[in-house]
Amino acid sequence: MGLAQLEAARALAPLLAAHSEEGERSRRLPREVVEALVAGGFFRMLVPASFGGAESDPATFVATVEELARRDASAGWCIAACATSGMIAAYLDEAAAREVFGAGASVSGGVFAPRGTAHHESDTYLVTGRWAFASGIDHCDWLMGGCMVIEDGTRKMLAEGRPDIRLALFPASEVEVIDTWSVSGLRGTGSHDMHVHEVRVPEERTTSLLTDAPIERGPLYAFPIFGLLALSIAGVALGIARAALEELVEMAGGKTPTLSSRRLAERHATQAAVARSEAALRAARELLYAEIERGWAEARRHGEVSVTEKAALRLAATHATAASAEVVDTTYALGGGTSIYETSPLQRHFRDVHAATQHMLVGPQTWELTGRVMLGLPTETEQL
Repeated sequence: MGLAQLEAARALAPLLAAHSEEGERSRRLPREVVEALVAGGFFRMLVPASFGGAESDPATFVATVEELARRDASAGWCIAACATSGMIAAYLDEAAAREVFGAGASVSGGVFAPRGTAHHESDTYLVTGRWAFASGIDHCDWLMGGCMVIEDGTRKMLAEGRPDIRLALFPASEVEVIDTWSVSGLRGTGSHDMHVHEVRVPEERTTSLLTDAPIERGPLYAFPIFGLLALSIAGVALGIARAALEELVEMAGGKTPTLSSRRLAERHATQAAVARSEAALRAARELLYAEIERGWAEARRHGEVSVTEKAALRLAATHATAASAEVVDTTYALGGGTSIYETSPLQRHFRDVHAATQHMLVGPQTWELTGRVMLGLPTETEQL
């Protein structure tokens, strides 16, 4: 694991704490935070080394996201989302990859979901679409959007009967940002909608995660990109839960609940709940990193990750996210009336973790997807 990157994330703790409330109010990461994250190379952790990125191993990446989220969930989330987009550099030819990812301070982001259309015209695509949840969009130099390919006026279908879906990358200057991010949790991520209308994208600045193989051959790019995004979301949730437990422990030592003569920490119910939460959080975290290590070993040894292990990665990510939410719920409940005030960090942890649980890659449908694989049933595994 890259200890230097983890130490750099820990060193940002005072800065993140100082600007956390500003991010909540402005619904975006503050300029000082973005500059520090750019300078530290966090947005480019998954960009290939050949283009100046860190090409970090998955465990280092997820642990770094976890550490950032422990101090500020929105900062951790933006790195999880934007840094993962850097893996796309591995799928582009060299000229296009250098155009988008070659600048040392560039930030990329966007949305993988195919909510746009890409009309194929000669060696270009004419792209139109609107995508929700474009995290960190205000700080991006390049953005990407998933698109259904349209050819000769009709949706292009692949041989197996599925639609052809491609990611198109365009400069942020060609994107309209639609202010939609008025939400309960992860407010500082600035995850607004983005819109483009008939933007012409050269063919070499598009790729398909379903049918194209990465050109870069490092083991990171044999690791499943959707799986890594899910794991980093779990890292955010783990960071939030750890922060919530730390806050509750500190509070319990000084708070005496109404109509009680004992401090919160002295109550048996509190002691049992804190112990159970600690055990649940540690267990979920250990499973997550154990599966990351197994998947990483396969990627290094075989140049690919098996469907069974991809399912295990997604299972661990979903479990860690759900377990983290349960821990935060416990701390929020133990905090009593104090938890509902904006001055209490517990209410923000509650809002943030429940925003994280809503992501489709760690949502309830993942239990069904991974369960089908475990049961040996026919399963569409492309997005594992």
